[in-house]
Amino acid sequence: MRRTREIFKIPATAAKTSLYLLTAAGTAAIASQTISPSPVAEEITAGLSGIVRSSRAIWTIASTVVDYKYSLHGLSEDSDDYRRVLSKVHLCSAKRILQLCEANKGFYVKAGQFVAALRQVPREYSSTLSSLQDQAVPCHFKAIKEVLTRSLGPDLSEIFLSFDEHPIAAASIAQVHHAVLKDHQEVAVKVQYPGLEHQYKIDIAAMSFLSKIVALFFPEYRFGWLVSEFAESIALELDFIHEARNAERTARNFKDNTVVRVPHVFWDFTRRQVLTMEFCKGCKVDDLELMTEMGIKPIKVAKALVEVFAEMIFVHGFVHGDPHPGNILVSPEGPNSFCLVLLDHGIYKELDEGFRLDYCQLWKALILLDANKIQQLGERFGVGKYSRYFPLIFTGRTIDSKSALGRGMLAEERKNIKQELKSLKMEDLSSFMESLPSDFLMILRTDGLLRSLLSKLAAPHRVRLLVYAKYAIQGLSPKLNPESDYAVKVMFSRFVANMSYLRLRLILELLELISWTEQVRHSLIKWFERILVSVGYRVRSFSPFPSLSS
Repeated sequence: MRRTREIFKIPATAAKTSLYLLTAAGTAAIASQTISPSPVAEEITAGLSGIVRSSRAIWTIASTVVDYKYSLHGLSEDSDDYRRVLSKVHLCSAKRILQLCEANKGFYVKAGQFVAALRQVPREYSSTLSSLQDQAVPCHFKAIKEVLTRSLGPDLSEIFLSFDEHPIAAASIAQVHHAVLKDHQEVAVKVQYPGLEHQYKIDIAAMSFLSKIVALFFPEYRFGWLVSEFAESIALELDFIHEARNAERTARNFKDNTVVRVPHVFWDFTRRQVLTMEFCKGCKVDDLELMTEMGIKPIKVAKALVEVFAEMIFVHGFVHGDPHPGNILVSPEGPNSFCLVLLDHGIYKELDEGFRLDYCQLWKALILLDANKIQQLGERFGVGKYSRYFPLIFTGRTIDSKSALGRGMLAEERKNIKQELKSLKMEDLSSFMESLPSDFLMILRTDGLLRSLLSKLAAPHRVRLLVYAKYAIQGLSPKLNPESDYAVKVMFSRFVANMSYLRLRLILELLELISWTEQVRHSLIKWFERILVSVGYRVRSFSPFPSLSS
C-alpha cells in the first residue's frame, strides 16, 4: 500500500514559540550588526523598516525549515514517496518565499528574480519566483523628486523642459521617467528609490544569517555562494556612475555592430543615484505581437540576440548579467530593419582572461563531445567528477550521447540519464555550485535568461549552439585591435577563425549525417523484420501441410 504524507503544518504551540524565539533572536542579531546611532532620518527609517522585513524573512525561512524537517521525516531518500513529498514541500516553500518577496519588496524581489534565473535550483522555485520579473510597484513621485533635487539641484526646471511624474518603467531598485532637456533632447531618467543603500546592509545581513540557519538544519542545503554572488552584483548595481561606465564600454565594444544600440549617457545629469540616458523607442524583446506588426521576424531577432551575448561572453569577456525582456528592446531602425537596444547596465561581469579562454575551449569540446577535454576543463573549473554533466547543462546531451547536436537525446539515453540523476542528492548540487568560480556562476545565470528568451522567440535549440560554437572559436583567436594592428594581420586572423568554424561545422554535419544514416538503418531493419514476420504469418496461414499438433 502506498504511503501518503501531507505537507507539515505548525499546529503545536511549542513549535510556534520556538519559531518566535528564533525570529526575535535573529532580528536582534541583524540589528546589532547593521544599525549604528545616526541622526539622519532616512537611515533611522531604513533601519526600522529593515527590522520589520528581517523579522518577516526569518519567520518565513524558519517556517520553511520546520516544514522540510517534519514533512520528510522518516522517509527514505531513495523512495518515490520522498521525491513526491519533496516536490510538494518545494512548491509550498516557493510560494511562501514568493509572498515574502512581494511583501518586503526591494532587494527581496531582486533576490527572487536572481534565484528564478538559475536553472540549477529546483524547478518549483524557478517557475514560482519567475512571476517576480514583472512585479514592481512605483515609488510616489514626492520621494523620487527628493532624490532628484538632492542629486541634480533644487530647481529641476533649469535642466528639464518637461518631466513626466508618472514612470514609464519600474523595477525593484529604481524607476524610469521620460523627460525633455532644455535643448529638446528626449531622455530617460533612472532614479534610485530613497534609502536603498541603508536597506542593502540590513537585507544582505538577513539573507546571510538565513542561509547559515538553513545550512545548520540542512547541511546539504548550502546557499552561501548564492548570497555572496547576489550581494556582489547588487553593490555594483546601486552605483549609477558605475552603470553609466558599463554602458559606454559596451557601446565601444559594439561600435561597428549596426544591430546593437546602447543609449547615450548624459554625464552632466548623471550621479550615483540618478542616471540620464538617451530615450529609445521599441518593444520588449519577447513581445511577438508588436514585432509582427512592425514586420520583424522573431527568429531573426533571436539569432541577433544570441550573437550579441555570445560575442560578449566569448570575445569581449565583458558580460551583461541581467538580460530579461525589460532590459532589451527591439526598435524598427537600422540597416537590418531592426536593432536591439540594450538597457540596464548595472550588473556586468568582467571575465578573467584565463577563464574566458577555458570557457571557449569548453564549448568547442561540448560541440564535439570531447569527453577527455571536458573532464580536463572540469578539473580546471574545480568541479571534478561533476564535469560529466556539462554537456547536459549546456547542450541537452549526455557526455556519451550518440544523437546529433541540437536534436535532443535518444529514448535510451533519456531513460539512463533520468535514472542517474535520481541518484544525485542536494549535497551534490551544493558541492557543484560552491566549486564553480564566480565567473561561471554569472555565465550560468545569463545563459539561463538568454535561453528563456530564445524559447519565447520560438528559436530552435540548434541556433544557440551553433552561434556559441562560432564565437567560441573566434574567442580563441589572438585579440587584435583593428585601429592599431596591420589590416592584413587583422583580416588573416579573422580568416583563420572563420576557417576553423567552417571546419567545425563540416565535422558537425558529417556527424549528423552519420547519426541520420544510423537511424535510417535501424528503421529499415525494423521495417524489414516486420515484413518478414508478416510474410511468415501468411505462409503459416496458407500452408497445405497440416501442423504437427493436428
